[in-house]
Amino acid sequence: MKYPKIPLAQTVIQLCKAKGIKHIIISPGSRNAPLTIGFTNNPFFTCYSIVDERCAAFFALGIAQQLQEPTAVVCTSGSALLNYYPAVAEAFYSDVPLVVLSADRPKHLIGVGDGQTINQKNVFENHILYSANLKLDLNEKDDVEEELPIFKNMENKIEALLGLKQGIQNYNEVEINKAINTAYSKNGPVHINIPFDEPLYDMVDEPEVTPKVIPVENKTLQVEASVLRDCINDWNAASKKMVLVGVSPPNNMEQQWLDILAKDDSVIVFTETTSNLHHEAFFPSIDKIIAPLKDDHFKNLQPEILLTFGGLIVSKKIKAFLRKYKPKQHWHIDLNKANDTFFSLNQWIKTTPNFFFSKFLPEIDLKESDYNGVWKSVKETRKFKHADYLKSIDFSDLRAFEIILNSIPNHTVLQLGNSSTVRYAQLFDLNKTLEVFCNRGTSGIDGSTSTAVGCAVANPKQTTLISGDLSFIYDSNALWNNYIPNNFRIIIINNQGGGIFRILPGHKNTENFDTYFETNHNLTAEHLCNMYGFEYESVSRTSDLKDRLNAFYAASQQPKLLEIFTPKHLNDEVLLQYFKAMA
Repeated sequence: MKYPKIPLAQTVIQLCKAKGIKHIIISPGSRNAPLTIGFTNNPFFTCYSIVDERCAAFFALGIAQQLQEPTAVVCTSGSALLNYYPAVAEAFYSDVPLVVLSADRPKHLIGVGDGQTINQKNVFENHILYSANLKLDLNEKDDVEEELPIFKNMENKIEALLGLKQGIQNYNEVEINKAINTAYSKNGPVHINIPFDEPLYDMVDEPEVTPKVIPVENKTLQVEASVLRDCINDWNAASKKMVLVGVSPPNNMEQQWLDILAKDDSVIVFTETTSNLHHEAFFPSIDKIIAPLKDDHFKNLQPEILLTFGGLIVSKKIKAFLRKYKPKQHWHIDLNKANDTFFSLNQWIKTTPNFFFSKFLPEIDLKESDYNGVWKSVKETRKFKHADYLKSIDFSDLRAFEIILNSIPNHTVLQLGNSSTVRYAQLFDLNKTLEVFCNRGTSGIDGSTSTAVGCAVANPKQTTLISGDLSFIYDSNALWNNYIPNNFRIIIINNQGGGIFRILPGHKNTENFDTYFETNHNLTAEHLCNMYGFEYESVSRTSDLKDRLNAFYAASQQPKLLEIFTPKHLNDEVLLQYFKAMA
């Protein structure tokens, strides 16, 4: 087996292997050649070559999201590294373990006008869990007079040089271990910046170094006895408790705890589409339930205790409600962070939801209350009004989403684009066998397709991406990828611009609005599909959409893309009238 000759590169590669980082996404370059040589010549690693660094990082994020273990990206020096930033920020806020390995020039070549060189040290400092800035290996030929005192003989100088080299090696080993261990223990992005001097392409048959592996510290799950006692007492005393669940991986919660919460008449459990939690007694489609409410209804819904777990919340309406009608207490359960989203957080329970509920729920009393019953009645009323309204509308975004979401086969992995897409999906009760994902960390449109491609590579189940037209076009380089499986599916809702701006406050149907907000266009995905080898179909009517979807998910020799053209001047009116119809 071939190894890079540079000991620092050998160290990085061996520690990645020792810590089980299997998937390596490499963007081509010269300065990162030692890493590329090492990873691609070692059969332990599965390597991918993706030219566009932004797409590469989101692709890696999609793999890590599915495997729930660190994935590494490797790039050359210079602006290549900066193109990782959107995915790094998404990983930071979505708790996805991503390891960034950036090659750099030696310190003496930085800031002197050398080509392809920027200040890479701590470049992600506001959105990273750990930055390891490694030191350059020393060779016998290196000029190290500044590092060493004056010695009377060569023997002493050689001993000092060897000591300095070992010190650098030890420092680098510790930093690499810390970084990768942090990605594992805290579930987020880390950055390892690695300086290399030329020559970069030399290889050897055996590694020169055997780095020390520092194991990840296992956290002992616990809840302080006093915290648990206070929570139990306060919960049992309250007659209106709300549980709100944000982004969560599929199959993350034990069913027994969900069943206990569902039996309590004093508890309402609101779930988002991205929570991947389902129970007939829970309340999905939050906006459908609360959008038509007036002040008196909000006061009746206002909880005494709000308990949250999972990641970020999509619904602006639930955020606005809980910020205005604050609970007396807000508890959040999470090992690593607690966002004060509703400006009322008073208890951060630093453990996992399953562990907390295992200690908490066996001790609670099921309290008599009309809280759940009243809102269950509201939920049923909304359900009937929802169905009646959908029967009455013309072809539009809302109608298209109803048809699409009812068509997706069981056990599909559903990736949702941001902006309008995830919000439309929130209005429907999804098939409980679906696994739903969306980049809600930063809620950007910039990497949804690349993330979905990474997901499709990592998960053998069929992955379907639903995306808006702007989001898809923005990330169209995602299709410049040699690893897309044939069962991958993309559905684009093309309303010829940023349709979400039509339902936000603003002056619609003006030249200024069309150009700078909605960004009107007449582009389609057809030529991209021809270039990248996707089967392409398009529809613009209800009957055609139903017909195309019948065969869309079937096995094929190519991935498929279905583009749905909807009437942009009708979509916003249909949606605004929908919320009025729910009242």
